[in-house]
Amino acid sequence: PNRVAKATPDGYTILIHHIGMSTAPALYRKLPFNPMNDFEHIGLINDTPMTLVAKKDFPPKDLKELIAYVKKNKDKVTYANAGLGAASHLCGMLFMTAIETDLTTVPYKGTAPAMNDLLGGQVDFMCDQTTNTTSQIKGEKIKVYGVTTKKRVASLPNVPTMDEAGLKGFEVSVWHGLYAPKGTPKPVIDKLSKALLAAIKDTTVKQRFADLGAEPVAEKSATPEALRTQLKAEIDRWGPIIKKAGVYAD
Repeated sequence: PNRVAKATPDGYTILIHHIGMSTAPALYRKLPFNPMNDFEHIGLINDTPMTLVAKKDFPPKDLKELIAYVKKNKDKVTYANAGLGAASHLCGMLFMTAIETDLTTVPYKGTAPAMNDLLGGQVDFMCDQTTNTTSQIKGEKIKVYGVTTKKRVASLPNVPTMDEAGLKGFEVSVWHGLYAPKGTPKPVIDKLSKALLAAIKDTTVKQRFADLGAEPVAEKSATPEALRTQLKAEIDRWGPIIKKAGVYAD
């Protein structure tokens, strides 16, 4: 993001970035860019649901049992994540806040090693994107407790939402936005925004997203104003959670 923020605003340098754009202000003590002020916001691209999953032989059978189990065994249960600021890290913090229980977290350098240890039973559970978990869930290699969206995911129709499973109001997804350097001319931003709108309506793009367990945003969200609104709301949402957890990066 910093490279794009400081790039020449000629429309030839653009950035696709995920939910991390909204958590960076709270995670980093010295952030060299301002997500709201140092970019031209082009529009939202897609949403990727997350899933709460566990090793195959984890005792809890459903979400209610899981919550009771981790509360009772909070000093023994291990929660894996893909590293500081990763979506799995954020989802874990939100889960711990929701159940008012601090758990032992095991950070990894990326999703792949975290998933490998979950499959091997070295860690107990984690929360990660459908793009990383769907094939393992369908192959019954891991246990799933819920998806983190308002409605069920088409690629996992039998998996309840977290709300349905008993954790009311729990919702988080990995969204992506398109950005350009501050000062990029409005005609250029308008052209990029129109291209984005065409892309999310394209059947090939839609199918590729579906294959990954993601879906393009609604047309009204592929706009500069929608991205600005989402970004501000997410900064306000994650800031207190991250600060309460006392998690910082230099």
